[in-house]
Amino acid sequence: MGETEGFSTDGAGTGAAELGEAEFKATAPGGLLDVLGMAAVALDSDGRIALWSRQAEELLGYTADEALGEYAARLLVADEHIGFVLELFSRVMDSGEAWAGVFPIRHKDGSLRLLEMRNMRLQSRQGGYYALGLAADQETLRRVERDLALSVRLVDQSPIGLAVLDTDLRFIGVNPALEHVDKIPAEQHIGRLVGETLPFLDSDDIEAAMKTVLETGTPLVDRQVTGHVPADPEDERAWSLSLYRLEDPGGRVLGVAASVIDVTDRHRAAQEAERARHRLSLVADASVRIGTTLDLRETARELAEVTVPELADIAAVDVLDSAVEGRREPVPAGGSAVFRALAVETAEPTAAVRAADPPGELARYDADRLVTQCVRTGEPVVVPRVTEADLADIARDAKAAVLLAEAGVHSYLAVPLIARGEVLGALDLKRFRNPLPFDADDILLAGELAGRAAVCIDNARWYQQQRNTALTLQRSLLPQEPPPVVGLDVATRYQPAGAVSEVGGDWFDILPLNGDRTALVVGDVMGSGINAATTMGRLRTASQTLAALGLDPGQVLRQLDGITVGLDPYIATCLFALYDPRRGHCRLASAGHMPPVLLRPGRAPRLLDLPTGAPLGVGGVPFRAVTVDLIPGDRLVLYTDGLVETRDEDIDTRLHLLLTLLAGPDTGLEETCDRLLAALRHGAGQDDVALLIARVRD
Repeated sequence: MGETEGFSTDGAGTGAAELGEAEFKATAPGGLLDVLGMAAVALDSDGRIALWSRQAEELLGYTADEALGEYAARLLVADEHIGFVLELFSRVMDSGEAWAGVFPIRHKDGSLRLLEMRNMRLQSRQGGYYALGLAADQETLRRVERDLALSVRLVDQSPIGLAVLDTDLRFIGVNPALEHVDKIPAEQHIGRLVGETLPFLDSDDIEAAMKTVLETGTPLVDRQVTGHVPADPEDERAWSLSLYRLEDPGGRVLGVAASVIDVTDRHRAAQEAERARHRLSLVADASVRIGTTLDLRETARELAEVTVPELADIAAVDVLDSAVEGRREPVPAGGSAVFRALAVETAEPTAAVRAADPPGELARYDADRLVTQCVRTGEPVVVPRVTEADLADIARDAKAAVLLAEAGVHSYLAVPLIARGEVLGALDLKRFRNPLPFDADDILLAGELAGRAAVCIDNARWYQQQRNTALTLQRSLLPQEPPPVVGLDVATRYQPAGAVSEVGGDWFDILPLNGDRTALVVGDVMGSGINAATTMGRLRTASQTLAALGLDPGQVLRQLDGITVGLDPYIATCLFALYDPRRGHCRLASAGHMPPVLLRPGRAPRLLDLPTGAPLGVGGVPFRAVTVDLIPGDRLVLYTDGLVETRDEDIDTRLHLLLTLLAGPDTGLEETCDRLLAALRHGAGQDDVALLIARVRD
């Protein structure tokens, strides 16, 4: 095997014995000799031109008829060089010594051309001598030499792996960089097919691509291939493969050139970016799908559904029973944990489902169980590759461990559900179909999902506790003095119905919230008496709880509607307004309530056109909030129907009267409340009244 600088190749030549069966065939012009335009001229012993090639005609301009028989020195050499040429001719003819060099030869047009010359003596059968001259244009020859030298150096020193394959797609040359890339010595490439040399790659696909390039001439650029090299079988690597068809100057196909770049770092970065995009997508999906209701079990089920099959093959959501009951009791060191199973989700039927605790049931896990360690420490617990011994620490009991083994569980992860600093329970994840073990990225993603879901679970738990409390209320008192709020001055009034002892169901509330926001609530439970008052108290308590959760007014009314459906056979109207001084606007939603009035300085009062909505207790009706921009000095008047409704006047007339009264001079909020009650209430009235006026501070 021979070797040229830069490429390791398949040898210098072929022996005569090997050529015995060879097929000799002509090749089309265009090879290196054709590029050089090598001219051949033969002189007889007298120095006359005896043979003249077509290339000589192309190089020097003389036809054969013009050159044959002429003295070469007279025809082709300048006068000042004739002496040297004759001396050189004699030396070659006398001694048989060859001569090589550069010499100026005269063209037919009279110009001198520098030619690279090779001169040698030939002997005929008759014993005569001839001088053979081989010549090529010096500039053309130097250009070819420069190109060849550059190519050799580029191939030799290139950091890119390069290979040349013949038309049978066998390696005939590789550079040192390729040996470094695929970890295979050059001699193990030469003469072999890709599949024979690189069995760790998809050789059929690569060879098919090479055949396509060989047939069409269309390059293949930057195709990524992956595999494991024999020197490092555990580490997946990636390469960028480009293929080009090789042709000589005449267009004859010589083979295929391949360039190979190790892009493992880029491949790993792309994989990490894809994993990050997947994590973000899953987290975004979870933000939409988890917490759609304030039902504890539904929220847990939504969390389990989000994680399967994207993150795990089976997921269980278990909450500490103490957390469900509203008791903050950390799991003591060495103590067991009692969980209430809320949800189980699986990608496909499996025995592992039977190992999980049925939703709704209580289960006690000893201190040595991994899920107990998770909720006790508040840290994730991961077993990337589960062994038989690990199953005993994962399962509740020996029977469950057998079922997990039967299902083929091979990787385990438990992450705590933590909200507002309290460990509520755990998200329990297992893999039996996905062959990959849980890794650091999975722990990060599971923690993100668990953290978001834990807040929703805590909200649902808190809401459930408050709702249960509201259902047991027998009476609720109205607020006394309005609490201080940011950006608003507020005045309120409540007037009972005709008989002071007959307590009605109207109420109002001013609720300071996070972010300097304020909720303004006015409601009216239909009917009167202790039952109406009790229902009002329940709704007021629930509205306070829902407002504290940061829900939108429409969502608050939807939850209140669900509560009202389950209470005594009463219905209620309600107007919920959420004022945000930082944004300078108010979000309002109505459940069949009277429209509020907006007073803006310098303008006539107007009724706000809100989607009326159905009263609370109808059930299943959506509520939509409207945003109203407020500026300093604006006043918002909220009231119940007892202020404007009478038996002898229609409602439009009464509302017009309300607007007329509000159009008068601004005498202050307290005075305005008194003026409205005095003008619009007829005696004691047949219905109670709640009135709330808020003004945006300057």
